[in-house]
Amino acid sequence: MSIENFYSENIKNALKNDPPGEWMPKIPEQCIRLSSGFPAPDLVPVEQVKEAVVQLLNEEQDLPLHYLGTPKMDKLKGQIQARLSERGMHISEKAMLVTAGACQAINLIARVFVDEQTVVAVEAPTYMEALEVFQNYTNQFISIPIDEQGLQTKELEKVLAKREEQGLPLPKILYTIPTFQNPTGTTMTEERRKHVLELASRYDFLILEDDAYGELYFEKQPVTLKAMDHENRVLHVGSLSKVVAPGLRIGWVAATEEIITSLYWFKKDLDHPFAQAIMATYLGNNNFDNRLNTLRISYQERCSVLLAALEKNMPKSVTWYVPEGGYFVWMNVAGADTSALLQQALDQGVSFLPGKYFFLNEQDGKEWLRLSFSYSGLKEIKKGVEMLGKVIAD
Repeated sequence: MSIENFYSENIKNALKNDPPGEWMPKIPEQCIRLSSGFPAPDLVPVEQVKEAVVQLLNEEQDLPLHYLGTPKMDKLKGQIQARLSERGMHISEKAMLVTAGACQAINLIARVFVDEQTVVAVEAPTYMEALEVFQNYTNQFISIPIDEQGLQTKELEKVLAKREEQGLPLPKILYTIPTFQNPTGTTMTEERRKHVLELASRYDFLILEDDAYGELYFEKQPVTLKAMDHENRVLHVGSLSKVVAPGLRIGWVAATEEIITSLYWFKKDLDHPFAQAIMATYLGNNNFDNRLNTLRISYQERCSVLLAALEKNMPKSVTWYVPEGGYFVWMNVAGADTSALLQQALDQGVSFLPGKYFFLNEQDGKEWLRLSFSYSGLKEIKKGVEMLGKVIAD
């Protein structure tokens, strides 16, 4: 018996892609992890989360451990709504869905809106796990390049106009990370934000705005596409993974009530009552604005140390984008194959992510790599960049 005979056609096609997480390099234990897009271990609020767990179970006993969970789950939604409102996104209760991290939100959106005939527009480069999700549903993509000001919306306009002229299908969804993008760290300018919303209206497509890093700004917080949207075309996806703890898997999508109803139809009762109740308790016990300020100061310092180390240790032919927030620096090593470079770097004790994993066409990322300043300490960052500089120079 061949089990493949029982798979649906779309599943057979999806299984032709690389397995999820195939891009993750195997990193030796003592290696300096400039590859890890995780919160710094010393910034994860272990004690406060522990207090929230104890308080929750003392107050509600077994309730958080049941299917239906507790009223604190609804409180969490209100807490998220309040934060979104402070950023100019006034979302009703029925227009928001709490999810198991941003990835579940992206997957639900893809499941509802994308099939094998659907064209999806993505940034080049973009978040590799989002690519993995979309490739489970379609193989029709449009890649639009990024520069130091984010998505090149004029290039998007040219592509859309040409496809319309040639009678080719237009994208149904544009997936974008406009603020402190992963992997480039770039931020879309306000002019380009207005332009992409105009294009969405003119060519009739939806925008999936991934805002996982939006609150981790260094100086000024950009206005979200959702806050600028007057036609309800933006599906705003957010997460608490980067600012609290990724293991709790708390994310959300804010859209219209009609869209949220459709997403909920397929999410069904796949909530995480315990994790959501813990997060609601944690947020209720702590001044979250103070926490965000602490994170911004720490990550800005880490970023500054990384940038200074790059200036000191990299050959002149190496260039990089300077981020205004988030976790990442995107670096070009002219003439190199960063995938081959990785093994040499690992041998020296430092890791990074090769650029090829962030492109549909892997060759487009051959000379690029992503560095993360979020995870390692200041001394490790300096030492890691010094090691990497020697590998590149050699």
